[in-house]
Amino acid sequence: MQNPAGHAVGGQDQRAWTGGRGPPGTGADGGAGARQDLAGGGGSHSGGGHRGRRPAGADRRRADAGHAHAAPRSAAARRPLPAVDGPADRPLVILDPGHGGHDPGAVAQGGAAREKDLTLALARTVRARILAGGRARVALTRDTDRYLSLRERIEIGRALGARLFVSLHADAAPAGDAAHGATIYTLSETASDAEAAALARSENRADIVRGIDLGAARDDVASILIDLAQRETRADALAFARLLHREAEASVPFRPDHLRTASLMVLKAPDMPSVLLEAGYITNATDLAFIGAPDGQRRIADAIARAIDAHFARKAARR
Repeated sequence: MQNPAGHAVGGQDQRAWTGGRGPPGTGADGGAGARQDLAGGGGSHSGGGHRGRRPAGADRRRADAGHAHAAPRSAAARRPLPAVDGPADRPLVILDPGHGGHDPGAVAQGGAAREKDLTLALARTVRARILAGGRARVALTRDTDRYLSLRERIEIGRALGARLFVSLHADAAPAGDAAHGATIYTLSETASDAEAAALARSENRADIVRGIDLGAARDDVASILIDLAQRETRADALAFARLLHREAEASVPFRPDHLRTASLMVLKAPDMPSVLLEAGYITNATDLAFIGAPDGQRRIADAIARAIDAHFARKAARR
């Protein structure tokens, strides 16, 4: 597909990827160990162990935390990479709308809204805002209502060589819990609190239930290598998370503990700074009215785009 003048669609969108490998000739497979171990342990958020109103089976989207090796995928599982939009010389940002397909994510009371729909609408709004600024390229892990495993989401970003990965979600609380406000998650093997740990356990189960075994626990050598690779990546992710809160706090309601850590698999790529934004609680009427409205989504998108601009400006200034 051709882009409007001034924007280029990345050629990589025509290539296919399989499991732990990127497109041929890109080096995206990272060698025998790197790609196999990238999935290790964390969870992908989306949602939280504190999600309250979730249909049976929705936990299928989660993969087991603490594991690193994925079973090989068959040739039938090959998918084309998503289109990349934006100026060809700009860094690439991956937007990851959580859930999709058979997995609705969190569901509002009475079925008034589903997380998978809110996250896709928000991702499209963020994409438009990024492209309007012209300072980054952007791709969505999904641009339709389809299911992607946590590993597939990570592999899309790595195969395309993303410089930043932003996973978008809407949280849920148990009945009677008045929790509200946005939260930004970054990766840590040690959760910041019990609620964050519960989120990781819940979010990380999906792939195993779907028969995608993320494998046996990492051996000591693989664990050490991944940890070394992740140190700089984690520092970049935390710096971006702080920028995102700075840019959003004036227009987006946040929880008091707005920066949190958890072992979320979707944040586990050792070479791709990744954050997960819970835009608000779908189980809170005020939050739902905000994140479900065009004006609320625009405010969130504007803040994300400003944070992205500031993030890459900082990195450019250090060169």
